[in-house]
Amino acid sequence: MSGHAEVTADCHTLHTAIPFLAPSVCIPAFQLSSEKAIKVKVKIPFGNKYLDAIFSVPKKKLTYGVILTHGAGGDMNFRQLVSLAAYLVSRGILCLRFTCKGLNIAYRAKAYKAVVEYLKLSDDYKLSGVFLAGRSMGSRAAASVIRQLSQDSDDDFIQGLVCLSYPLHRPKLQSKLRDEDLLFIRCPVLFVSGSADEMCGKQLLEDVASKMKAPKKIHWIDKANHGMAVKGRTTDDIMEEINTQVFSWLRENIELEDK
Repeated sequence: MSGHAEVTADCHTLHTAIPFLAPSVCIPAFQLSSEKAIKVKVKIPFGNKYLDAIFSVPKKKLTYGVILTHGAGGDMNFRQLVSLAAYLVSRGILCLRFTCKGLNIAYRAKAYKAVVEYLKLSDDYKLSGVFLAGRSMGSRAAASVIRQLSQDSDDDFIQGLVCLSYPLHRPKLQSKLRDEDLLFIRCPVLFVSGSADEMCGKQLLEDVASKMKAPKKIHWIDKANHGMAVKGRTTDDIMEEINTQVFSWLRENIELEDK
């Protein structure tokens, strides 16, 4: 890994300071004694800059991972992403969250691709496969990367796509759909969207899904808007539903090692 890395356990920085690390050096998980998930902050090379990212590493043997990124606003510490990462890592799935500021979808996809390649080439986290996931614009970027990589090679490192609040269209502009990448994807896809999402009409997404060649599933959060808010429900309750659905779908598509 390149640049400065900081290791934390259970969200608290360890008392031992971690100095500058050589480009290909990482702190192996087995060096830490915490019984809980380990967090490793890294900077991922991207052109002439670096992307801030955080590994959430389970104590179990690593087999599969999930890459998570945010929407047009926010960053990797967006509450939904933090909650999902904590839920998945507690069940044995490595998570890598990263921040990429920018409103250009091509730029966001390029950054996401750099993160995928970084994880794939990692000597510290050997995975059998990874799922790409994102919220809103982040899910568009993930879909774009999967389409690009599927055209470039037959590699099966990417196992599937998770779309949280996929922005199928602009608000009140349902005539122009952002479905071009979805129709080319062949790996399994999970959509988790609000039934009242102003950027993803329910019938429109179901129509697009019916045209997709990939195995797909849609889970609707009843009455939720694009931000996954529902009147009368707590944020924690909604996130629990989202997290449960994502993990259940992952289990359907991979064999998690119970070790």
